Amino acid sequence: MSIVLKNIDKKFGRQLALDRISFEIGKGEIVGFIGPNGAGKSTTMKIITGYIPPTSGEVYVNGMDAVERSLEIRRIIGYLPESNPLYVDMYVREYLRYIAGIYGMAENPASLVEETIERTGLEPEAHKQIKALSKGFRQRVGLAQTLIHDPEILILDEPTSGLDPNQIIEIRNLISELGKEKTIMLSTHILQEVEAICDRVIIINKGKIVADEPMDETSGKELEKKFRDLTFQ
Repeated sequence: MSIVLKNIDKKFGRQLALDRISFEIGKGEIVGFIGPNGAGKSTTMKIITGYIPPTSGEVYVNGMDAVERSLEIRRIIGYLPESNPLYVDMYVREYLRYIAGIYGMAENPASLVEETIERTGLEPEAHKQIKALSKGFRQRVGLAQTLIHDPEILILDEPTSGLDPNQIIEIRNLISELGKEKTIMLSTHILQEVEAICDRVIIINKGKIVADEPMDETSGKELEKKFRDLTFQ
């Protein structure tokens, strides 16, 4: 398995953000991770990527302990956080070359950057400073940053946030294509997105996993009903 969580708890002071959650994601799966605001989606993703430790429980990524070997795990994960932090005073190409350098991608960094720019549809804006970009194109820069080191696993927190309908379709197609060779976990509030590109859906609510189902066994209407019921609990 690419990602394994066993009985994960996470507390922030007295607040229990995650309550003994467990699941596994296999190599090559595209898994949608959904739930109401505050359900624990981003916290779970940060634990998987090693940005925060769990209070208790075990996390393994490609067989490696996510706490003990967090630096090694970060080399094989591409993580797009919900906030998408960027150095906005840098130019797009300059920024991506900088990120490639951080990952030690010294061989042909310029061609690597150009390939990533083309892959994420950044060509029209690649000559600009990031602060001059629309929210949608800033999101594309975040995706490019996530892909630059060709990671085995992608953790994407709201990857289509801020994109227009045409851009959403393009990014969905990119994620579907990447899913042929990578393991992908993505959170989203767009249920059609899960239905369109995911092999499986995991639903979290109030820090607990409440559903884990293959998409070919769940209709869009059933998924919408489950999500609506959680939202109004």
